[in-house]
Amino acid sequence: MAVEITSKIVGYRIKQQEPAAPIPELPEEDPLTVRIPSRPEGTLEAVSEKISYVGAEGRKKVYLLVSFMPVEGVVSGKRVVIERPVEFFFPSGQLSSEHQWITATMRSLSLAARGGYVTQAVADLRKVAWDKGLVRCGMNRWNKPMFHDSEVAAIAWSIQQILYRRGFLDQDGNQVPVENLVARYAHRMQHGHAWQPPADEMPEETTSGAATPIVQDDPPKAAQGSGPAVVGHCPECRGELIMMDGCPTCYAGCGWSKCG
Repeated sequence: MAVEITSKIVGYRIKQQEPAAPIPELPEEDPLTVRIPSRPEGTLEAVSEKISYVGAEGRKKVYLLVSFMPVEGVVSGKRVVIERPVEFFFPSGQLSSEHQWITATMRSLSLAARGGYVTQAVADLRKVAWDKGLVRCGMNRWNKPMFHDSEVAAIAWSIQQILYRRGFLDQDGNQVPVENLVARYAHRMQHGHAWQPPADEMPEETTSGAATPIVQDDPPKAAQGSGPAVVGHCPECRGELIMMDGCPTCYAGCGWSKCG
């Protein structure tokens, strides 16, 4: 654009370029606690697992589905993505318990997952107890049977194992830090497969349908804390017997009881 000069020039200066406006930092938004309003439309990646356990009514096998989805957030001013569980589904008709309560529990667990506090919700379910005795489900890190206070607690432990193998929880059911989740999701995007536990923690397939880590050395019995004391062996399957409601009962698989 031309400008006409109508007066005498007495001086000049070079116009300085105005500094660019600073780029505002993104507000922190923890992807672990970002609320997901509802289950997104379309297809979600899911894990389907068969869980086997033995209780007062003998051996039972149930199926459980857990869906996952990527969730964005902002950590240290950088936009990141992690994978979170967002939906739990327990097909009805698998247990003799009231189906409405099972459905209600799975709905509540799904809401907790989308609300960002599924780790605490599953941990609370593991504290549920009943009056029908212990329930055997899965193996601990020393390859010894795990005993739970109820069927709910056994299924909650199995959910924790699913989330552990997916990389969302650690081996003890605690929340993995968000930085690790970011790295694991990036690993998946780069290599095309999900993160796996380290070699020394790789799970072993068991009859419980849940995976268990293995170690080479068996710790002393006093330090195991793997369940009630063994009082004999089952005459049917030669498995270990434990005292349940004052009666020797087999928890190795067949559910035999001396009291009938």
